[in-house]
Amino acid sequence: MTRSRGRACDSREATVTAAGQPRTVVVVGGGIVGLSVAWFLQEHGVEVTVVERAEVGAGASWGNAGWISPGLAIPLPEPSVLRYGFRSLMDPDAPLYVPTKPDPKLWAFLTRFASHCTMPQWRKAMKHYLPVNAGALDAFDVLTGNGVAAKTVDAPIMAAFERAEQAADLRHELELINQAGQEIKFTELSGAEVRKAVPQVSGNVELALRLDGQRYIDPGAFTQALADAVRERGGEIRTGFTARTLRHGPKGVTVEAFAGDPVHADTVVLATGSWLDELARPLGVKMPVRAGRGYSFSVPVTEDVPCPVYFPAVRVACTPYQGRLRVAGTMEFRHADAPLDPRRVTSIVNSARKLLTGVDWTERAETWVGPRPVTPDGLPLIGETKVPGVYVAGGHGMWGVTLGPLTGQLLAEQMVTGKAPAALHPFDPHRGGLRSLVRRSA
Repeated sequence: MTRSRGRACDSREATVTAAGQPRTVVVVGGGIVGLSVAWFLQEHGVEVTVVERAEVGAGASWGNAGWISPGLAIPLPEPSVLRYGFRSLMDPDAPLYVPTKPDPKLWAFLTRFASHCTMPQWRKAMKHYLPVNAGALDAFDVLTGNGVAAKTVDAPIMAAFERAEQAADLRHELELINQAGQEIKFTELSGAEVRKAVPQVSGNVELALRLDGQRYIDPGAFTQALADAVRERGGEIRTGFTARTLRHGPKGVTVEAFAGDPVHADTVVLATGSWLDELARPLGVKMPVRAGRGYSFSVPVTEDVPCPVYFPAVRVACTPYQGRLRVAGTMEFRHADAPLDPRRVTSIVNSARKLLTGVDWTERAETWVGPRPVTPDGLPLIGETKVPGVYVAGGHGMWGVTLGPLTGQLLAEQMVTGKAPAALHPFDPHRGGLRSLVRRSA
C-alpha cells in the first residue's frame, strides 16, 4: 500500500527497456495481488523486489472473510445494489455507509458507479468475469502445489435467511449468474436442515441456500506464506517503504520513497489496492479507485464451525478462523486511512447476534478495518500504463482474494511475453480510451 507525493514519471522521459522479458521488477504493494505477481514472475526467472508501506498483508489481504468464491465473483454495480444504497442512506446502522458530509470526489465516483447499475451493464461486465473466475481455483492450486505452505479448504457457503422470502433476491442473482454462463450449484435447505449442517445457525433462521464448489483460507496466514515463498526463491521484500514517486533513467524505473533508499528495476508493478490512484493517475490511468472499507473481528465459539456462513439480508459473512469465527461486514465509503469506527462493529454485532448461537460476542478480538479497492464499473485494472515499463494490478473490489493469484499469473505472462492474455483485455487500465481501442484492433 502506498501514498504518492511529488512528480510522477512522465511518458516523454520514459526509457523503453530492451525487447523481451524484464530481468528485474519492483512490485509496489505487499498484499495477495502484489505477492502473486512477484511469485509468478519468479516462475519466469525474473528477479523481484516487493516494497510495502506497512507489513505484508496489512491491508485488505489480512482481515477479510477469506472466501475463495469464484461462483460469487460478479460485478458489484447492479440494480439491487443501487436500490439498497438509496435505502441505506437513511439508516446510519445499515451495512452500506456513505458519509453525508460534502465530498465532491466521492459523490462523483458514486454517480459514475450508479450509472453502471443497470442489467445491460451488469451482463456485459459479467461476461468479462467468466474467464478469470474459471481459472481462479487452479491458480491457487499452482501456488500451494509449488512451495506456498498454506492450505485452501473446500467447503460450501451457507447463505442463511431469517425469513424464507428474503432468499428471493439471492436466488434470482444465482439464476442470473448461471444464465450468464458461470455455473454455481445451490441447494435449498429448511431451517432444521441448516442447523443439522451448521449447529451455530440459530432457530431464527427459516431457510438457507447452500452454495457448493467454494473454498476458504486464513487470508493473513496465506498472504504470509506467499511472502515467505517469494523470499525463499530469492526475492526481496522491504517493509516500511512508502512510495513517493516513480522516475525513469539509466537504471530503468526508480521507485522513490519518502524515507530510505530508492529501488531500481527494469519494470514496476503498482499493486497498491485502494491507494492505486495516487501513483497510477499521473501515469494516465483515469479510472478511479475508491476505498470500500470492510470491518471484521473474531469471536470464540462453543464448537468448530464447519463452513462459511453468509447472512445476505444484513450483509454479514462468517468464516471458520483459527478455532474461532471471523465475522465480517460493512461497505463503508470513507478514506482508506480513516480510523476504525466502533459504531460499524456494533452494527455488525447487532445484525448477526440473533442469527447465530454458541458465540460469545463479548470476547471479540482482532477488530479490524481495511479498504477494498472499488472501481465504478466493477472491473479491476490490470495491465500496462501509458508509461512503458509500468503496470498496474488492482481495483478488484470484494474479489481480491479470489482473483489475486490468477491476476499475478496472467499479468506475469503479459510482462514476459509482451502480449496481454485475452482474459485481461476487458481489464485494460485505459479501457474506453484511445489506447485500449488501438490495442483491441491490433
